[in-house]
Amino acid sequence: MSQLLRVQNFNVSSDGIAAGEHQSFESPFGLPGAQALFAWAGATASWPHRTDPGGSRGLDDYFTRDFGHGIGAEIMGRNKFGPQRGPWADHEWRGWWGDEPPFHTPVFVMTHHPRPSFTLSDTTFHFVGGAPADVLERARAAAQGKDVRLGGGVTTVREFLDAGLVDTLHVAVSPVRFGSGLRLWESPEELLDRFHLEVVPSPSGVTHHLFWRR
Repeated sequence: MSQLLRVQNFNVSSDGIAAGEHQSFESPFGLPGAQALFAWAGATASWPHRTDPGGSRGLDDYFTRDFGHGIGAEIMGRNKFGPQRGPWADHEWRGWWGDEPPFHTPVFVMTHHPRPSFTLSDTTFHFVGGAPADVLERARAAAQGKDVRLGGGVTTVREFLDAGLVDTLHVAVSPVRFGSGLRLWESPEELLDRFHLEVVPSPSGVTHHLFWRR
């Protein structure tokens, strides 16, 4: 049985922007108002950080609840892991997520600068170089037969798309515009030479774009 490389719950604006160009500790997405991209997931009953009862059910809740299903490893770019650039100046930085990261699998952080692996709770972070195909091979070996999730950020997703490695892609398009920033696409039609596409609107105002390889 083949192991898929899946992009799940990836959020962009209606003009295709997923992040800004000036990430910092204070601004993880480098984009004022970025929280609008995630509001649909945060409003669901299955949002893992919910502190009060309730939340929406239905389509948005399904995608939120399904985020970790069948996933055995994660790949992310260095910018998703943290705001540092260049050689690692601070090994005390262990990601945005605190002592309980939400991944629950091995995570492969792509970087040109080596750093020792470390474990927080049930998540081990490995810092790896190499081409996308090489990193995917390592992640698949660690996933023990399950699928691999490509977590982002947008530059890393584009890199794997350009390499023809992504099998399925779920993009949640929110009804906001940013005008400038890092784009996943100018239009989702750019991917139709490689993927089938089904577009499913949600009552929340988000439109879910579901791609699977032709």
